Amino acid sequence: MLNDETKRKIRELNIGEIITALEFQEKEPEMMSLSFDERLQRVIDYLYQEKYNSKIQRLIRIARFRLPQADIHSIHYDGRAINREMINELSMCQFISNHQSIVLQGYTGSGKTYLACCIGKEACRQQIRTRYIRLPDMLMEYGDAKLIRGQEKKVINKYAKIPLLILDEWLMGEISETELHFLFEVIERRSDTTSTIFCTQYSKKDWIKKLGKGVYSEAIVDRYAYNTIWIETGQTNMRKYCS
Repeated sequence: MLNDETKRKIRELNIGEIITALEFQEKEPEMMSLSFDERLQRVIDYLYQEKYNSKIQRLIRIARFRLPQADIHSIHYDGRAINREMINELSMCQFISNHQSIVLQGYTGSGKTYLACCIGKEACRQQIRTRYIRLPDMLMEYGDAKLIRGQEKKVINKYAKIPLLILDEWLMGEISETELHFLFEVIERRSDTTSTIFCTQYSKKDWIKKLGKGVYSEAIVDRYAYNTIWIETGQTNMRKYCS
């Protein structure tokens, strides 16, 4: 049995889970009959799992998913033109390693946000830093940052470096010239180095029209004309279906 001083040192090292594992072993006679190496291995396995679970929960928390309860195993496929095999493949997150992006395009209520959060949570489970944000909120953050010297660049760098960025409500509202320049800077830095999931009602041919004609608009669309997986989520209103 560990004395109080040893327990204090273990907690100071931030591995207090070891104490829990050892206390559990002390309550189980069959555990106490194991060799030192076997008991140590089980303690390390317990510590690793607890640390892993803690990290995953932290990544999910800081991702700020709109639908934190979304789960890849709860996706409804019946009557929807969504390929189950493709979604299962995307849940493996190889597309992030390949620096590919995803566009989830469909009508309002067709489940774009849910699908994005499902994939995002799987990325967190693979210890990939993820961030969900609505485009209007992102542009509002940028607008506030412009009022403070030096903050504008920090916002650009912040969103440029996230391995998986989920941009919801993509192109829902009007984009000003300064906002367009901001989006170009973020996307230019993310292109071919990170992955982005866009949730939008608009098909590829409508993007330039929504962004406004010009060099920046064409450059943004060009960055995602290739190496991007386009998925149509259909017309089924999932809010109505699930209510």
